[in-house]
Amino acid sequence: MINKTIKISPPQLLVLVFAFFIGVGTVLLKLPFSTKHSISWIDALFTTTSAMTVTGLNVVDTVTTFTVFGQIVIMCLIQLGGLGIMSFAVLIYLMLGRKIGFKERLLMQHALNQTSLGGVISLVRNLFIFSFIIEGCALVLLAIRWVPEYGLAKGLYYSLFHSVSAFNNAGFALWSDNLTQFVGDPVVNLVISLLFIIGGIGFTVLIDLKRAKTFRELSLHSKLMIISTVAINLVSMVVIFLLERNNPNTLGPLTGWEKFWASYFQAVSPRTAGFNTVDLSGIEDPTAFFMTFLMFIGAGSASTGGGIKLTTFIIFILAVTAFIRGKKDLVVFRKTISDSFVFKALAIAMISLLFISIAIFLLTITEKQPFIKITFEVLSAFGTVGLTMGLTGDLSEIGKEIIIFIMFLGKLGPLTLVFSFARNQGEQKVRYPKEDILTG
Repeated sequence: MINKTIKISPPQLLVLVFAFFIGVGTVLLKLPFSTKHSISWIDALFTTTSAMTVTGLNVVDTVTTFTVFGQIVIMCLIQLGGLGIMSFAVLIYLMLGRKIGFKERLLMQHALNQTSLGGVISLVRNLFIFSFIIEGCALVLLAIRWVPEYGLAKGLYYSLFHSVSAFNNAGFALWSDNLTQFVGDPVVNLVISLLFIIGGIGFTVLIDLKRAKTFRELSLHSKLMIISTVAINLVSMVVIFLLERNNPNTLGPLTGWEKFWASYFQAVSPRTAGFNTVDLSGIEDPTAFFMTFLMFIGAGSASTGGGIKLTTFIIFILAVTAFIRGKKDLVVFRKTISDSFVFKALAIAMISLLFISIAIFLLTITEKQPFIKITFEVLSAFGTVGLTMGLTGDLSEIGKEIIIFIMFLGKLGPLTLVFSFARNQGEQKVRYPKEDILTG
């Protein structure tokens, strides 16, 4: 008998491990003591996938459907999916004192979307330190707000659940209306939003901020992430305020101070989190379209968020600007960005648009819903955001399966999923003559 060694690439292993834990989570949520009433397998699978991919879309109401045990399972899945399964595996290796070899480091490089193997283990170690410190601080701040209102046990539990959910950009809440009752609450707005902004900016940026003493010492990636995050959040806040300020279904009935907080929260949430403080089923179509754009862009690399990533979008802007100005090199902050990263950004965007377009097309067939709602739902799933215009609960069985796949794709990344099926042919050794084609 001939023994054949099955070779599994890092992208393939990531997909398999992620799918395995989704399967385990589905079984746990289907247990009788996980729910207050029986749910279908597809609803359990949808909820598990939403938690593992830190999305936050719900086909069933979290607080009225799941028991405390089921909610804790969801919270654990959020933490596992947000920080990464492979990160927890490395943590266990470190705790047991086992040596982490080349294969494990290569796997972590793919899981954390790093460009090199150097410092991967140190990144994982700091990832956990930062995560637990930030979540712990948020737990205390939210407890100060909620313990007096809900009591010690429930207040602490709610504070813990929402700290984990917000930092990991999940968007799961223990209120049926999400956070709409806190639309003008500065403590809840600030703590929750800062959690998912910090979680969405990326762990490499956080570590770089700890290392650097001045802005000039930061890496190019960190500089781009910080500047572009601040800029896009400010622009989004102004745009949403202008579009929704007179809408009687959203900002219209609110006071001036509440309008400010609502505009701010809805501006920073679409790129990463999925929490909402106003009912999004009543937003204007231009606002919905603008939010789908933000969800497509997503958060930062090596973060808990999804989307094509903000740096990918920035590379596109820089590349177009350089082309218009007749520049051959992509230069920013006196650093040249390699052409390979431009090609990678193009591949990410095109593969993403392909899957998104197919999903939207299929849902227009299976769901009898307005096109803008379907588009919003698909982009929310792809960006692992979790915002909805009210479509999630009305999805058909096939519609749920499509959204499950898009959430899976959005979390692992389009390139990881494609690489798991593609065969790597290695570096091209034969060079062919060049010839131009007509474009534009």
